[in-house]
Amino acid sequence: MNAVAIFDIGKTNKKAFLFNESYQIVWENSVNLEETVDEDGFPCEDIVALKDWFLSCWEQMKSQTQFNLKAVNFSTYGASFVYIDEDGNPLTPLYNYLRPYPEKLKNKFYTKYQGEEVFAVKTASPVLGSLNSGMQIYRLKKENPEVFDKVKYCLHLPQYMSFLLTKEGFTDITSIGCHTNLWNFNKMKYHKWIRKQNITEKLAPIHSSEDAVIIENDIAVGIGLHDSSSALIPYIINFEDPFVLLSTGTWVITMNPFNDKKLNFEELQNDCLCFLQYKGKPVKASRLFAGNEHEIQSLKLAKHFDVAVDSYKQVLYDKAIITELRAKFQQHTKGDHKILKDCPFNKRDLSNFENYDEAYHQLMLDLIAQQIVSTNLVIHNSPVKKVFVDGGFSKNSIYMNLLAEAFPTMEVYAASMAQASSLGAALAIHKNWNTKPIQNDLIDLKFYKH
Repeated sequence: MNAVAIFDIGKTNKKAFLFNESYQIVWENSVNLEETVDEDGFPCEDIVALKDWFLSCWEQMKSQTQFNLKAVNFSTYGASFVYIDEDGNPLTPLYNYLRPYPEKLKNKFYTKYQGEEVFAVKTASPVLGSLNSGMQIYRLKKENPEVFDKVKYCLHLPQYMSFLLTKEGFTDITSIGCHTNLWNFNKMKYHKWIRKQNITEKLAPIHSSEDAVIIENDIAVGIGLHDSSSALIPYIINFEDPFVLLSTGTWVITMNPFNDKKLNFEELQNDCLCFLQYKGKPVKASRLFAGNEHEIQSLKLAKHFDVAVDSYKQVLYDKAIITELRAKFQQHTKGDHKILKDCPFNKRDLSNFENYDEAYHQLMLDLIAQQIVSTNLVIHNSPVKKVFVDGGFSKNSIYMNLLAEAFPTMEVYAASMAQASSLGAALAIHKNWNTKPIQNDLIDLKFYKH
């Protein structure tokens, strides 16, 4: 049986899969690796432990005699660079994108390059410190010039994983095009600061996300993708009608591949950004910290009503409760951008609710009020007909029914598939290993009628 290996590397969970030619998972492995710390004592990925797990898993995959391993690709979290020397060895820790960024250095950078507003609009990157991965390179160059001089290539994490097998350095468009401060979206090329800071030669050649390098036993090795872009691929391949995808987890990211309007500074301030999908086309996206908020408020509700933390899983959508809540409490309007920063539920007095179910329905009303504002930022003036929701909230009947009500002119679906970002990474290199046509039933859809 022919198979493709995919390594899906999240911040905490590292997963490995074998997919067959019909894109069904036929083998899997996962691990949680302990973090280490950088020179400042800040937690970061243990690059040695990651490499060891990967190579051991790779050997395991190759030894599965029932599979004929034809290809491998990588989907990993973004905003993380591995700086390698001439021999391919990492020169620094794999710095955490949440590592605090020196204010003085940040101000010096933006002052030099036309200020935050102009620069952010050009690069479609909100000002996010270390989350702008290009700023990590700038920091290394300024703070550790001796180490920077030894750098052969700055590789985003997906490309470093690919390098471990191919020994070739590549840059992938989905990694450099996602809030990195590296890419000028007006000119669709690197921003000029890269050249002025003599960083150009440290960035490996750009290759298509559909490319692969052939190694021993004729195995095709993909160059890797940023996980958000990778998760979008199955939808782009399966659906022609304009759609937005709400990818829900800790963050809810609304992605609109059919909105090519340039970002303005107000949108950037409201946590919108642009990234590049695997074929190099811009995708407008907005972010909302809704999964994190749901977790915080669920704990608060469980404590107040003295119930189990996951009691919300048993609460089903009840239209009568929603009607009652709207009559009883003030609800938020669709155009209020201020609520993006702080969930309205924070200001609710829990003693005003008769029971857990009522309070939980109000929490979902408040989260959806935020979601409407966030999603409208990227739907605005685009021909979207469908809304797909994947991840945790797609299984929440209250969330899905309220979302369908909020967008009555669109078809709203809960979408599910096994391992979206892994599947996307496999589909990206389809032509390099799979002679069968891609099926059109890879995504299960459940329609929510308003």
